Formats: sequence, structure tokens, C-alpha cells
Amino acid sequence: MPQSRSLEQAVDHVLDAIDGPIHLGLPLGLGKPNRWVNALYARLREMPERELTIYTALCLGRPRADQELQRRFLEPFVERVYGDYLELDFLADLQADKLPPNVRIEQFFLQPGSLLDSAPTQQDYTSSNYSHAARDLNAKGVNVVAQLVAVDPARPQHFSLSCNPDITLDLLPMLQERRGRGETILCLAQVHEELPYMAGDAELPREVFDIQLREHETSTLFSTPNMPVTVQDHCIGLYASTLVRDGGSLQIGIGAMGDAVCAALLQRHADNPAYRAALDDLQGDQVHPLSSKLGDLESFQTGLYGCSEMFVNGLLDLVEAGVIRRVVYPDVRVQRLASAGALDANGQPRSIQAMLDAGLPARLDEAALAWMQEGGLLDANLKMQGENLLLPTDQQCSTDLSDPLSQAALRDYLAPARHGVVVHGGFFLGPQSFYERLNAMSARQRSRFGMTGIGFINELYGQEELKRLHRVDARFINSAFTVTLLGAAVADQLEDGRVLSGVGGQYNFVAQGHALPGARSILLLRSWRESAGEVRSNIVWEYGHVTIPRHLRDVVITEYGIADLRGKTDSQVIEALLAVTDSRFQNELMVQAIEAGKLSKDFRLDARYTSNTPERLEALAGRHRAVFAEYPLGSDFSEEEQALLRALTWLKGKFHLSEVLELGKAAFDAPPAEAFPEALQRMGLERPEGLREELYQRLVLTGLEATRER
Repeated sequence: MPQSRSLEQAVDHVLDAIDGPIHLGLPLGLGKPNRWVNALYARLREMPERELTIYTALCLGRPRADQELQRRFLEPFVERVYGDYLELDFLADLQADKLPPNVRIEQFFLQPGSLLDSAPTQQDYTSSNYSHAARDLNAKGVNVVAQLVAVDPARPQHFSLSCNPDITLDLLPMLQERRGRGETILCLAQVHEELPYMAGDAELPREVFDIQLREHETSTLFSTPNMPVTVQDHCIGLYASTLVRDGGSLQIGIGAMGDAVCAALLQRHADNPAYRAALDDLQGDQVHPLSSKLGDLESFQTGLYGCSEMFVNGLLDLVEAGVIRRVVYPDVRVQRLASAGALDANGQPRSIQAMLDAGLPARLDEAALAWMQEGGLLDANLKMQGENLLLPTDQQCSTDLSDPLSQAALRDYLAPARHGVVVHGGFFLGPQSFYERLNAMSARQRSRFGMTGIGFINELYGQEELKRLHRVDARFINSAFTVTLLGAAVADQLEDGRVLSGVGGQYNFVAQGHALPGARSILLLRSWRESAGEVRSNIVWEYGHVTIPRHLRDVVITEYGIADLRGKTDSQVIEALLAVTDSRFQNELMVQAIEAGKLSKDFRLDARYTSNTPERLEALAGRHRAVFAEYPLGSDFSEEEQALLRALTWLKGKFHLSEVLELGKAAFDAPPAEAFPEALQRMGLERPEGLREELYQRLVLTGLEATRER
């Protein structure tokens, strides 16, 4: 039987029960029991004879800044938002290259950009599809699994995996099989009092966990504040929103471009005239054929179904706004009825005849009655009595459902199908308000969100008929930071081999976009970037690494439009991508393609696409301010912080902030301090001391003036 133990007792038990190296599996992201992991790590640091390997992903650390101005901005914000969030002690040692020799950390996904210069991280990174992570962990011999869980007083015999059923649900059967072969494997749970209790697949009997920590965790949950959505991002989101069909399915990735897609869908639904006006201004006479072929521009009447490895904040916004509301069911027979239109939007059967027309067997037997009652379609008080069906009124009717008398008798005993959800997710991570909104819901409301194993979400294999019925007209929307002119995409790794983040589930969703009828894979891309005054194209002729090979190219969207690459020849792909490239880089790319023999020597880009400039888009955004809101999904930043974040982002793009000459150049034309007193106070620069602080003050003032909202 599971025992309740203290942190140190749990460490003792693991060390006593596991003979030899400890292979610890931890959930991705939020679900790690950091306090217990720190206790285990502290003990193992003093026991060099015992080996510890930790297998995990997305180890979450507070944002940190390398430069003085960013530090002045971040520290008060981090203190306010992250509170007493308890970081993993091994993460600091990993970043400083100070792990003890007996400890290794293997990850398959990294907090984006946070560990580019950590040699141990880069060497011990495992490139693996998210859907293969459980398989790979099991093959590595994981013998301890530790996880944060949620509790509900109404469900005292259960824990909820809450934010992270993703890998655990797929891994547990494999661990059980190894246990059956005599291996010692331990599962540990620690309750976090602020984690939302998610039922359904995420709910497990408490006895699944051999060790249950006595101390509940109460520290602040890690959050990911909404970042600004730029004009670039908003234009990308608007274009992407035109490809989403009412009644379809939506997968969406994390980040500002994903937020922009959600914002555009919200605008399309809530204020369709403003949405159309902005879109008309953006597209002009260049409306892409895919918009009418794949999507539409109307508000949502049927609604979408969300199926995304990460249940992001934007998906919750879409649910609350009524954009996502198409219900799907875990039973394939119930889902067949729903897909055929025999159930209404609330799961209520329209009639017995409608279900018969959708394939319901014409005669009830004990098994069919039990199935319908379990699924909620028929009143639980109906009983079989011989060849007839006994009603709660003690009347009887024939079990022949095609009999009009039986249909009339059963009309009042039809009930809505149970266990329906509007979103399936594998894990969640978001702003503090995201957790608060989930916690504020009733259990019934939260049951609309089906947290489940990543194998269900990211793959079509297993329950394939059910998944195909769910994922109609699917749009798998993810992002990349570079696309080659021949259609390959880069999202995880830099050209020099350093891993930025990881593959995650991107390949899985691209593959589904090709495998499902009516589905499309959509990759979002900012066409250009600027750093320290250097502007570069994110559409390039070639790159030393790819995440998505060009034979899986499909749809690419930049702020300048939609490029449909599916089934196109190389020259057609190049032309489509040139049309959505920033005009500052089109000529150079054309020359490279012509020299490679991939475009004819007399190729000329259509003049309609030669005005792809940021200035045009900025002017357009000024005409549609309601659609181009900087924080369309809300913000944890104060008004002064929002202004400062704009200013610091602008400065970083324009100057080398670590170089004194660049600082002086940037601060040359600064406005007077009286122009922005609150912002200077927030940065601790209202009364600068010494030349360096005076320079910082002028630098901040320059950035504030350059990015002032007018």
C-alpha cells in the first residue's frame, strides 16, 4: 500500500529501494515536484558513489537578464509575478556547468533559448518527437517517476495528473510491464494545492503512486506572462485565421504568433465588421485562393474543436468566447452519432430515428442498452425485461427501435451524451490568470477540457477511427524561425548545431496535416528579424539544419501573406515564398535561385508583391487599432512596464547595448526626463548617479520616445 512520507523519508526510500543508478523521470514543464527533486539532488551531491540521471524537458527558471537595463526592468516584475516559485537547484548548476560528476540531466525540449551556451545541456540533449518520449524514457530504464498532482475533496481516492498527463499516461503501462518482470520501479506524487483538478483520463487511483509526500506544495506556480503581439504577428494571425473553417479542428502552438491567431479568431467571431475591414485593408486585391477553399470569414456558428499538445491560454479564451465549442466524445459509437448529426450541439439525441439513420442498431439487447446508458444517451432507469424494455412508469415497449411506438415511448428518456470535451490537451502552462480561471470553474465546466496522454493527441495510430472523426477540417498551426526558399522549415536548432528548444510535437502535427483528409499544416514565420541594427531575412536560400523537410512542405504564412506549397514544383514553391518575403531581400534570393537553376533567367516577381514593407503594415495597423491590440489576451505588465518593454525591445533591435559607443550613439537625441517620469522611476533612473546611469537614463528616454504610442 502507498505510504505518506516526508521529503527526506521519500529520498531515503528511493535510495534504499533502488539498487544501483537512479533513473528519474520528471514531467515536462509545470508538473515537476521541485522541492522533492531538490532534496534528492542535494543528497546525491554528497553521495558520489550513487549515480543519478534525470530525464525531463522544459525545466522552468525565472527570466533573467544579462544586461543592466534588462535587469532593472525584469527584477521587480519577476518578484511580483513569480513570487516564491521554487526553482530546480540542478538547473542553476547546469547553466553554470557545475553539475557533480555523478549527475546527468537529459532533456528532449528546452526552455527556448535559455541553454544555448550550456555545454552539458547541448551534449545531453535528446532529439525525439514528443510522442516518442515515453518510449525513449522507458528504454533508458527509468525507475523513478515523480510528479505534482491535484486533489479534489469530492474525489478522495484519486489524484489528478492535472497539468501533465502527457507522458505519464503513456509511460505507466510500460513501467507496469517491467514491474511484472521483477524490476523495482517507484512512482511518487506530491500534491500542489493550486493545481486545477482535471478529471477524465488525467484522473488516477491514488494507489498508482507508491510514495505520496506528506507535505503539500504551496509555492507559486510557474507562469508564462503574455508577451506583446507585434504588427508582424497580428498580420500573420489575420492571414492564418482565414484558413480556419467553422466546424473544424484547431491545434496551435505557444508564443506571440499563436496568440495573434487566437486574437484574430476572437475578432472574427466577436466583431466581424472590424475584422473584415482590417483584413480587406491588409490583403487588398491579393486575396489568396486558399482562404475561400479552406476557410471562411464568418463568425462561428458550429464552433471548433481544439486538439493541441499544449493547452494554451489562447485556447481557453476561444472556449470562453464560444469560438471553440464543438463537442467530441471518447466512445467511437457515440462519436459516429455526433458526426452524423444525430446529436445536437449539447449531445442530446435528436430522436431515435435520427440515431438509427446514423447507424444505431435497430434492436436493443442487454449490451446495447448498457452502452447507451453508460454513454448517457438513455435514462439509467430503463431495464430489459424479456424481449421488452421496462420503463420507469412500469410500462413496457418493444426493443425494436424502428417501431414507431417504441420511438414515441422512449422520446422522454433520451439524454445528452456524457464525457464530451471541446479541447484535448497533453499539458498546460500559462499566465497566473489561466490557472485561476480553471480553478474558479466547477468540476462540470473543467470536464470540458480533456487532459490526456500525448500519444492520443500527437499521433493518429491507436483509436484511429475515433481521431479521424474528431479531427475534421483540422488546421495544425505551428511556428518556425527560418524557412528555406525550397520549403524546408527550421524551428528547433541553430545552424551551428546548438539546440534552441526542441522538436516537440511539430513533426507529428505536420504529418497529421498530410494524413487527414481536409487537413493542412500551417507554419507561421516572421519574414525578417532585427538585432543590434542588423536586419536579416528569415526566408533564406539554404540552412544547415531543418526540422521539417521540404517534402512535407504545406502552408507557410508571413506578415505579407499565404504561401501554398503543397504539391508544387520547386520553381512554384520559390515563387510563392518570394511573394511573402520582405521586399528588402527578394532580389538577392531571386539571384540565388536563378544561379542554382531553380528559376528561369528571365524570371520576374509579380509587381503586386514588391511593396512588402514594414512601413506599409505599420500604417495599416494605425488605421485598425482595435484589431492590432498589443496585448489582445491580457497582460501581467503595468502600463509603464508595457511602454518600457516596447522601448527596450526597440533598443535591442537597433543597438549593441553592451558596447559603450553604441550606448552613446543611441542616447544622443534623448528627450527630457520630464517626458517620462513614471517609467524612469520604475527603472530606478529618476535620479541617475554617475555617468553610466545618466547614459542609461538617456538610453531609456530615447527608446520610450521612439516607441511612444501616437
